[in-house]
Amino acid sequence: MRYSKERPTLGGTRIKTRKRNIAAPLDPAAFAEAVVQIYLENDGDLELVAKSIESADLNFSRYGDTFFEVVFTGGRTQPGTTKPDEGERHTYSIIDCEPKREAILPSVLYIQKILRRRPFLIKNLENVMRRFLQSLELFEENERKKLAIFTALTFSQKLSGLPPETVFQPLLKDNLVGKGIVLAFITDFFTEYLVDNSLDDLIALLKRGKMEDNLFDFFPSSKRTLEGFSEHFTKAGLLNLVQYNEKKMFEVKLKEMKSALTTQIAEETDISEVIDTVKQRVKDANLPDIEVVRILWDVIMDAVQWSGKNQQQNANSALRQVKTWAELLNTFCTNGKLELELMYKVQIQCYEDAKLMKLFPEIVRSLYDQDVLAEDTVLVWFRKGTNPKGRQTFVKALEPFVNWLEEAEEEE
Repeated sequence: MRYSKERPTLGGTRIKTRKRNIAAPLDPAAFAEAVVQIYLENDGDLELVAKSIESADLNFSRYGDTFFEVVFTGGRTQPGTTKPDEGERHTYSIIDCEPKREAILPSVLYIQKILRRRPFLIKNLENVMRRFLQSLELFEENERKKLAIFTALTFSQKLSGLPPETVFQPLLKDNLVGKGIVLAFITDFFTEYLVDNSLDDLIALLKRGKMEDNLFDFFPSSKRTLEGFSEHFTKAGLLNLVQYNEKKMFEVKLKEMKSALTTQIAEETDISEVIDTVKQRVKDANLPDIEVVRILWDVIMDAVQWSGKNQQQNANSALRQVKTWAELLNTFCTNGKLELELMYKVQIQCYEDAKLMKLFPEIVRSLYDQDVLAEDTVLVWFRKGTNPKGRQTFVKALEPFVNWLEEAEEEE
């Protein structure tokens, strides 16, 4: 019997080495030096620098952050700082120029050109801006002003794809805010941005950056008051921003009062407690009497449980609500002007809400019976009312009641 011999095999394992698995060593220093040389060779002429950058055989995808460090500071910065690293530098950077828009705008337009050719670099610009903004205390005051002007101009020029939150969110570091550094930066930013843009544009930008409702967050905690806000930005010449904020805070306070009253009325809280709530909020927020009367009527009528198309039930519900909360209305309708404002509110609501269209004279009569509206107020509205909404219809509907008032007056 023949036995076949086992064939010999080679020992060990064959290792296949592929070129693509061998990572080239990172050399940001050489990249930075190459970019610096381009600046120096062109004497900082950004038009020529941009052309040279476009034709340069440099690995921007790997060294994008390093590129923007050179743009901002003239060379590489040491990791975690804004201090210069080793290597040659140029003096045509954003940090080196004068803190004026005409000196900084060319750099913004230059970056715009670079990004059009290499749009992937927008992420690197975000990275570097975020890092610098989080380290504002490491810059000198004059350098922070330049960064603020540059940042404002990037949005004025609609720099490709730069999201506002990249700018605003990194600023909200407690130590930066507490030292007043952020407030100074954001003031320079607002001032520069509003040179070319409207306040509405600025508010839209803040909204996209999720800061529209958080402007006080830029202030040190000890200065986060309406007075502190108004004083600071008035002094900075940004009166329109002050007026916007005052209006916004006013609307917030009105909304808060309306929410509190809605809850109390829905829960049928004792009327004296509701009156105290309104008085306290009016005092705290310095709310105008006319706005208070408008809110009171809205809240009282919003709480009515309407019954669809049953006109009589709707009338009963509305009149019951007026009678229940008449004391609340009476407390704050303290003169003829406020009473007339209440009549206009009733007129507008009855005009805009089909189910209340025919209830206007009954509601007015009920408010008169509860001593909320004086006779003179009703007559002034009837003879000289200025709001046109449904006026002809309501005047005709109220005529029998007015005739009755005039006859009673003649008898007296």
